[in-house]
Amino acid sequence: MKGLLVDDDELYARTLQRSLARRGIETAIAFDAASALVLAREHLPDFALVDLKLGADSGLALIEPLRALRADMRILLVTGYASVATAVESIKRGADDYLPKPATVPTILRALGVDVPATPGDAPSADDTMTPLSRLEWEHIQQALAETDGNISAAARLLGMHRRSLQRKLAKRPGPERRWVDE
Repeated sequence: MKGLLVDDDELYARTLQRSLARRGIETAIAFDAASALVLAREHLPDFALVDLKLGADSGLALIEPLRALRADMRILLVTGYASVATAVESIKRGADDYLPKPATVPTILRALGVDVPATPGDAPSADDTMTPLSRLEWEHIQQALAETDGNISAAARLLGMHRRSLQRKLAKRPGPERRWVDE
């Protein structure tokens, strides 16, 4: 199986590429929409994992051209900013699945229809649990701060909250995720 990873986050893309390679899945990486289409034409991958936000581009715009290159290509849209509206839009445009970031390798493999063996008696692993809401909120706040160049008042307006509420949330950095333990 060969795939195409399209993500402007180079660290995430390379880490995911190494993780998939350990499972025997060959992938090419594109960091923008134009190079993604060039690579897709050259390699005709079995699947494409496309980030929703690609700098100034949108991963939604890649779905139809990728589907036109290969009708049976599995197209997975991933995003750190999941919403019902973008999920519906991605499926309408022809995506096969919509995953919140950070999507784990077992989650991606299941979305691709690959069997992920489970060891009997194992408790759910970190790969099988959802990202805690506090972590998602923290990442969303960090994105708003990045978009406003660290301006807390502007970020608060962007998030639709009072500046002081945002300051309180920033003071409470989320702790490590708790693991589920079978007693």
